[in-house]
Order: sequence, then C-alpha cells, then structure tokens
Amino acid sequence: MADRRLHVFHTVAQLLSFTKAAEALHMTQPAVTFQVRQLEEYFNTRLFDRTHNRISLTEAGKRVYEYADQIFTLYAEMDNAVRELTGEVSGVLILGASTTIAEYMLPALLGDFKHMYPDVSVRLKVSNTEGIVRMVENNVIDLGVVEAPVGNKNLAVELCQMDQLVAVVPPNHPLSGRQEVTAHELLQYPYICREEGSGTREVILEYLEEQGINRNEMDIIMELGSPEAIKGAVEAGIGVTILSRATLSKEIKLGTLVAIPLDPPIARPFSFVHQKQKFRQRAMQELLDFARQYCKEHPISPPLPQPVGQETEATV
Repeated sequence: MADRRLHVFHTVAQLLSFTKAAEALHMTQPAVTFQVRQLEEYFNTRLFDRTHNRISLTEAGKRVYEYADQIFTLYAEMDNAVRELTGEVSGVLILGASTTIAEYMLPALLGDFKHMYPDVSVRLKVSNTEGIVRMVENNVIDLGVVEAPVGNKNLAVELCQMDQLVAVVPPNHPLSGRQEVTAHELLQYPYICREEGSGTREVILEYLEEQGINRNEMDIIMELGSPEAIKGAVEAGIGVTILSRATLSKEIKLGTLVAIPLDPPIARPFSFVHQKQKFRQRAMQELLDFARQYCKEHPISPPLPQPVGQETEATV
C-alpha cells in the first residue's frame, strides 16, 4: 500500500546495497536504482552518498529513513488491526533457515501451517547460520531458525528445541558396533566436516576443543556444504563425521550408516531469531506461535534405537 519508491528506498537504506536490495525485493538492480532516483528527484536532493562502490545515507536520507520506518510500522499496525476485526490471517512471510533445519524440520512444519492458514504465503531462504543471522539483522527476513548460538544481543533469540549430535560411520567401520564413542576415538580416522560459517561446524569444533582436541591438528579430509553431501562421503568410506541425529533417519533404517552416541554427549539449540523491536504482522505472530507448539510436539532428534539385548529402565 505504501509508496513503491519509499519501500525500495527503505530496503536499500537497511541493506546499504542496491544489489542486496534488488535480491530481497525480487527486482533488477536498474529498477531499484530508478525507484531511488525518482524519490531523490521528488525531494530534489540526494538521499545516498555513493563513493568507491559503497553507499551511505546523507543527512536528508537519514531523515527520510526515520519517517519511512515509522510509516511502515503504522501500515503494519493498521493491517493487523483490520485483520483482527475480520478474523483473517493472510500475507507474505519471509522465513530463513540454516541448512539442516530447512531440509529436515521445516517441510513438515510449514506444510501443517499452510493447511491451517492457506492464505499465508511463506517464502523460504536457505543459508548457513551466519547468513541467516545477517539476514535478520538487515531485515531481509521476518524470522530465522538457526542451529547454533546467536551472538548478537540486539536480536530476540528463543529456544525451539535441542538437537542431538552423534558420530556417524559406515556399517563396516571398526567403530560401528560400539554403543558410544569418545571424540578422541572417532578422530583417529579421517574426518569430514561442514563448511566455514556453518552452525553445525562451529558447535562441533567447540565441543572438540572442550575435549582437548586442537582443530588445527585434526585430519580433515573434506569440507562439504550440506548434510546430504557429507552422508554420501561417509557411505563411500571416505571418512567419519558428526551430524545431527535428525538427518539420519532414512540411512539408519536402510542400514547404510551407523549413528553412535558420543561420550560425553553433545547437543545444540535450534532457535528462533528475529528483531526485538520489529512490529509483527499477525501472520508472523501466528507462525511463531504455531512453530513453538510444533517443536514441543515433534522432537527433531528421537532417541537412537536400543541395541539388541540392552534393557531399558522400563523393562527391568
């Protein structure tokens, strides 16, 4: 509803990049530049300083940005107020998730949410944890779901659930019959890990350092960008790894990989992250409430099957 030129300007001002704004708005960069130039002609002043491939807001630009922020907040409040009267939940939400969550947790969650709220359109951006946090900081996405602790204290971070990480080896591996394994035992073999910026990678490396293992002395044979690629490499006998229990259900059932609990155990948080001060449209609040409840009812890391012959407390 708001002036298109103002919306485009607001996005460029948030990201301080015409290229990133074009991507976020699903526009071409020349179209973004044109909209900003029209607004500058309307005010008869420059809104951005452009030097050495970098941009910054002029004093006039800062003033326009402040008012634009208030305008879009008021539009969102008005939209929510009317929709509360009519009972309608609709709109477009932009959700971001790190790779493991996007591949193994969100499809079922978003499917159930869409069934309940068919008029809400959800767009999903997938990146590693570092990338998702940056998108939240820059207001590119409404809500992020990440798989590692978030260091930015200016963002709201809320625990979704804990995810268990386990050692993963091929069925014919010397460790495959173990009921648990230490990090030192696992790292006697070539190790396959995630890429730089991955939340999984950082959580695991911190855990290994706590066990007295220097990351610079590890025999890292491969760095791969997704759990699926890592599982394929382990299945091929290239090395061993540590992965989320949630990523292994199919392979455990088929017997192509073996998951072994670590001693001591390791878990990491799956968390919602969003702007603290950002006004939430009703659809966003409904999604957050729905996701909270879904996480309580659907743990992503069910317990590993008990080894044959091992008794549980319930059977003693």
